[in-house]
Amino acid sequence: MALLGPIPSLRCLPSDGPRFRLFSRRSTPASLGVRCTAAPHGKVVEENKEEGGLGSVLKFSMADFAVANQVSVGLHGRTDELMFEATVCDPYHPLYNSRVVLRHLVSAQAKRRGRRALEVLQKLARRQLMYHSYAIQVHGYVTQTSNSEDDPFILVHGYHGSYSLRHWLQLSDWLPTLEATLALDEEWVRRVGDNTIGGPAVTRQLRLTRILMRDLLIGVNYLHTHGLAHTELRLENVHISPVDKHVKVGILGNAVDFDETKRKESTTMNMDRRNGMIAFDMRCVGFIMAKLVLRELMDPSSFSDFKSFLYKGNDPSCLREFLLPVLCRKSPSGNIGLQMLDRNWGAGWNLLSLLLATKPSERISCLNALRHPFLCGPKWRVNPSMDLLRWGLGSTAVRMAEDYIYGHQQRRRIAHFIELIERLNPNSKLKNWIQLLPGRWRLLYSTGRHIGLTFRQPSPRVLIKDAYLSFSDMSNANKPILSMSVDITFTSISSAQWPHDKSGTSGSLHIASNTNLSPGRFYGNSSNSSYGNSLGSNWEVPPSLPVANLRVGEIDVSMTMESNPSIDEAQTILKEVRIQIPQEMFDLTRVICGTYIDSRMLVLRGADGSALLFTRSCV
Repeated sequence: MALLGPIPSLRCLPSDGPRFRLFSRRSTPASLGVRCTAAPHGKVVEENKEEGGLGSVLKFSMADFAVANQVSVGLHGRTDELMFEATVCDPYHPLYNSRVVLRHLVSAQAKRRGRRALEVLQKLARRQLMYHSYAIQVHGYVTQTSNSEDDPFILVHGYHGSYSLRHWLQLSDWLPTLEATLALDEEWVRRVGDNTIGGPAVTRQLRLTRILMRDLLIGVNYLHTHGLAHTELRLENVHISPVDKHVKVGILGNAVDFDETKRKESTTMNMDRRNGMIAFDMRCVGFIMAKLVLRELMDPSSFSDFKSFLYKGNDPSCLREFLLPVLCRKSPSGNIGLQMLDRNWGAGWNLLSLLLATKPSERISCLNALRHPFLCGPKWRVNPSMDLLRWGLGSTAVRMAEDYIYGHQQRRRIAHFIELIERLNPNSKLKNWIQLLPGRWRLLYSTGRHIGLTFRQPSPRVLIKDAYLSFSDMSNANKPILSMSVDITFTSISSAQWPHDKSGTSGSLHIASNTNLSPGRFYGNSSNSSYGNSLGSNWEVPPSLPVANLRVGEIDVSMTMESNPSIDEAQTILKEVRIQIPQEMFDLTRVICGTYIDSRMLVLRGADGSALLFTRSCV
């Protein structure tokens, strides 16, 4: 059945079967070429031959609607679209008294989007319940008296509340308001693996995030299994229905059918196209999740920096390192979104990095995302993968190292976590190190040195800010060569006591050298391990751990200060910096082997067995 043609204005009547009946005001049955039956009030009724309630497109006339004199703020339209709210006022119409949206499409491109939204109905007709639950239902269009291309095209689709998800999140009291709209109870939260309601704000927001994200992923997966990609998933195109409490994805005017070229293209080309379209949708879902969890990204400038970080090719696994200064600056007492993502061994950051992976082939699918621990409540048993276990160990070690005061038991636990991380090294070949090592790494923890404020009373006092280890690939055809540099920033404080205001004279220390990277070899036991002796045992290097050896050449050291200190003062400051920073950062020849590396973490071992834990830093 043609969607647009020389068909007069028609109205619909309900029927007992999957077909619906149409009656015409202006034409006779013979002129339309259809079989007719008697209808109430002496009207002529057309019986549509098309099977399936979803596959049938309803045709309206403007007389069928009572148009409202205002439009809800949550209705999102483009510049070539006009939005109207209306109520179906025809008592014989199956949608009688239903609230709908009239989308007046003006430009030729907008009209193509409207026709595309109607064509998509044919693809989704097999699972009518899923379509009604997780997508904004398109009912049909308003017919015109002529068949001119200049005639307006008016699409009729469902109305699901006055707010889009973006408008919900912009409310100051969005959390309790959205909880009330969804009418969360114990029966509802069981659907996400939980059995409680209420609780702290972090728990409530995490529970609500699971509900919304799971609904969104189910709807997107419904499209993908039917060979469609949405391509326009944004907060503005996502609505929450107060009737059935489900998340609805926007109308499918720009939906891409990645199976439509199956007959024309090879199987490989079609699969590449399919995977690319699915990966694009998953990236959009990742952006929605980021805004849903981290409210700071609702600010356009912050979200622009967030996207710029990803578009520059930075690894999404470093998002926490990138966003941590912003989140802590705006919420020094504790950011709710940061706490949510840090829970369950950093499972939220893992899911976010998989949704926003730089390579499309590495992005997680809808089904795997639904099985991810971040979206599963405490009552659901999840078997994590080995990659997720590595991620959890690394995230826990990072969070423990971020705590300022290190007691003996805590230092013991961190050392144990680092050893576990080393034993699970996924990159045991030298070529992996050549690919992953280049970049900037921030020193997070050392098992041999305590970095930061101590009970010592040096003069002058030096407060270490950051210590970075950077590698640049300078390999040639014969051997892998890396340019290595160390950058340490600090503040020199001349006060006799540690002041409350830690401001002082800023300075930096720069160390540069070249290193050859070669395969590691077994070094045996380290009987002089500084932290090993403190724990009552010696660190033993397992044969599988030393993956890479660093052979360092000549070392160049330079120090700069904001002020012009004397030679004696500069030597005293340098001595204090060397006391706090591990010696391996100054004498790179003391780094005997690298034992672990992935896209976000690095572990190097010194000659005395002490471990240096680094996290990748993205500028």
